[in-house]
Amino acid sequence: MISFIDDHRAVYGVEPICRVLPNAPSTYYVHAARRADPEKQTVRARSDAAWMIEIQRVFEANFCVYGVRKIWRQLAREGIRGRAMHGGA
Repeated sequence: MISFIDDHRAVYGVEPICRVLPNAPSTYYVHAARRADPEKQTVRARSDAAWMIEIQRVFEANFCVYGVRKIWRQLAREGIRGRAMHGGA
């Protein structure tokens, strides 16, 4: 929904769009601030971004054919482990 608001806010404004959608304007502004300043991102979001780099590297190194299980095993073989590897929040 945030991207929809971004696409249409120049024409309609944030508050009128949020009145129609089940979304508070404050929610939009929090997400926009986090996107603009990486320091405002949550610890989990920063961790997910770091994992995404490793996952993308393994995926591309294996001709873009590895699925989630093989990527997980490859990361484990490389000694890359963490809460995200074990399904932790």
